[in-house]
Amino acid sequence: MGQNLNLADHEFNQALKMIEAEEIGQEEKVDMLMQIAMGIQQKPKSPGQILNAVKLYEKALELCPQSQILTRARIEARKGTAYQAIPDTGTGFLFKAQAQYEVALPVLIGSGLPEEVAEAEMNLGVVLQALAGFQKIPITECISAYQRSLRVFERNKYPTEYAILHNNLATAFLSIPMNDERAKMREALAVQSFEAALEVVNLVDHPSEYAMLQNNLGNALQYASSSHPVENNLRALEAYDESLKVRTRHDTPLEYANTISNKANCLRNLPDNPENPGSGNHGRLMQARLLYREAQQIFAAYGELGKENVIKEVLQDIEQDLGTSQAGSRGGKGFGEERV
Repeated sequence: MGQNLNLADHEFNQALKMIEAEEIGQEEKVDMLMQIAMGIQQKPKSPGQILNAVKLYEKALELCPQSQILTRARIEARKGTAYQAIPDTGTGFLFKAQAQYEVALPVLIGSGLPEEVAEAEMNLGVVLQALAGFQKIPITECISAYQRSLRVFERNKYPTEYAILHNNLATAFLSIPMNDERAKMREALAVQSFEAALEVVNLVDHPSEYAMLQNNLGNALQYASSSHPVENNLRALEAYDESLKVRTRHDTPLEYANTISNKANCLRNLPDNPENPGSGNHGRLMQARLLYREAQQIFAAYGELGKENVIKEVLQDIEQDLGTSQAGSRGGKGFGEERV
């Protein structure tokens, strides 16, 4: 790690020295500064390295003539990605990233490539979604940015971006409080978006993304308001089982625990015989109890005390339900919509 840190610092220092070299033209200096900044930013080992990338973008802007509006917009957009990547518990760097994209986008829209515009819109959407999480802006702003990006990043040409956008769109839809007349529509749109992402993400080529999307799809189906809850829960079970083809206790213990907890919630609300819902769900509750207990052990082992305590409460309810041999539908606690 020390070697990587020294290499990144060396590249940064060399970039600053290169600015002083008279034999290198201004245009070449600007391009080199951008390339070095992007290289430092790709695999940063510390927040300081990302800040160094920001400084190089700023140097590039100082050297870039005001007349080169498209080049300047491209630098501004790259600077936005650097601010976006800086770890922060607050919103300061997020607002700086937002400002960079909003400066760059009008120029990119007018003079840049469609892919550049779509990438900036996608990155802006991620920033706006994070700011919405802090209740700083309406979540609808990030949804609009994602939808604009999808005009270019369509399924066949750009499958990776298409999948990322649909996953993030779905999580944005689900983050809106479900207390108005459009709630059911947003839930349906979230399910559609997860399914759209899964059209281009598969188990063999993208196992971790596939598992995440299947887990999220299961949650969306399980908690959707529907006149067909049994059918939705059966589809959710299938999605969780697909996720568990990748997520294992050995390789991904916390993700595995999240998914088996979600599966247990689903089992808890399914009748043993879907054709005869009135027959009870003693068998499903027994399966759910085993999964909850396993998840509880994992959360305890990894210090996830909040999740462990939630499961303790649910297990107490299940013991009561099993004691009566009958149980109605109960709400559980879902562990996690995940965003790329």
